[in-house]
Amino acid sequence: MILDRTIPFAPLSLKHAQYIEDGIASRISVAEGAIRSGKTIDHCIIAAAKLEICRDKIHLASGSTLANAKLNIGVCNGFGLEALFRGRCRWGKFRDNEALYIQTQTGEKIVIFVGGGKADSYRRILGNSYGIWIATEINEHFDSEDSRISFIKVAMGRQAAALDPLTLWDLNPCNPNHTIYSDYIDLYRKNNLSGYQYQHFTLEDNLSISDQRREEIKAQYNQNSVWYRRDILGQRVIAEGLIFRQFADNPDKWIVDKPPEDLKYVTYGIDFGENHSHTVFTATGIRRGAKGVCALAEKKRTSKGVSPDQIEADFVNFVKEQMAVYPKVKHTYAFCDHPETIINGINNALKRAMLPVGAVLAEKEQINTRIYAQERMLNLGKMQIMRSCPLLINSLKNQIWDEKQPGDIRLDNNPDIADVADAWEYSWQVFIDELGVRQ
Repeated sequence: MILDRTIPFAPLSLKHAQYIEDGIASRISVAEGAIRSGKTIDHCIIAAAKLEICRDKIHLASGSTLANAKLNIGVCNGFGLEALFRGRCRWGKFRDNEALYIQTQTGEKIVIFVGGGKADSYRRILGNSYGIWIATEINEHFDSEDSRISFIKVAMGRQAAALDPLTLWDLNPCNPNHTIYSDYIDLYRKNNLSGYQYQHFTLEDNLSISDQRREEIKAQYNQNSVWYRRDILGQRVIAEGLIFRQFADNPDKWIVDKPPEDLKYVTYGIDFGENHSHTVFTATGIRRGAKGVCALAEKKRTSKGVSPDQIEADFVNFVKEQMAVYPKVKHTYAFCDHPETIINGINNALKRAMLPVGAVLAEKEQINTRIYAQERMLNLGKMQIMRSCPLLINSLKNQIWDEKQPGDIRLDNNPDIADVADAWEYSWQVFIDELGVRQ
């Protein structure tokens, strides 16, 4: 029996209605454009319609990370697959992958959810044949000329034996020279690929957003930034020059002499730098109620030729200093960019010192995801930097795009800028979704 479901859908614009209708009959559909323009919801609707009738049992949903895939495709603000199949689905595991088990008119279907942003992400999707592949932020998925390790190419190959293959990609515009355009999206349009449809959407195409809310969304951006042109105007633009120009032009707007009084956690970031040239420690305050983050302290030392024991002792002292300054705040984790053996050493040193901080491997978000989150935090007043953090202040003022790279790549030739940026970003990146600053 098919249960009735009530989902508060707003009226669809003609563009969205036509895209959905054409998507059900298409082989590959790509939706590009502004944020909150309804791209992913369209794909969830198309995927749900196909899941009801398709003959394939196993399907794939991917994002830049697993969390991103589950949030944007599984949940999708109450319009995702779990809502569309409410009463007929359950979350579970399928061969160690997160999966949504769905009861349809043509039998049980399994949608596997994975992250596709890392170089080894392809390993999570081997061994299966997929019918539908729905991907959000496809430009953040790992790609390579080597088809054996490219997540995009491997996923496509996994659809080769499908009875009713369907591919659904969405993305916000990025660098027009990005290979996602030249190797896939624009190439398919140029070659008039059979069964392929492309559509560009803007905020105005989403009828569920009022004029007032639309203006509120726009106000969250620096209108001179590349992110505004991409996210709001829906343009493909090249990111040139300074990354955080607004901070570089007026850093005092975000620099404070005292930390906020509503700190909930203190978290730490550790970056060992290229070839162990530098070690950077950062301490970050996470504010209550998702109000934002505050850079509290930092430390850098040359690590070349320095023993792990010395680095461990340095970090223990760093944590002790922060605990003395913030004794009433819970100190949680140190997110590290280094192999497990070094992390184990730091953990053992923390335990010997009887400090309530655990060292874990930083599950890295895409660098541009972290950059975008900072841009949003700056605009929303969710980011503060203590004046006693000159290394971070200098890093934020001087981060630039690598003009020699075809994609948007942060230039990584100065450890005084890059290593500090990494350590700072590791310390708060797990809170991106909670803070509401994910792209």
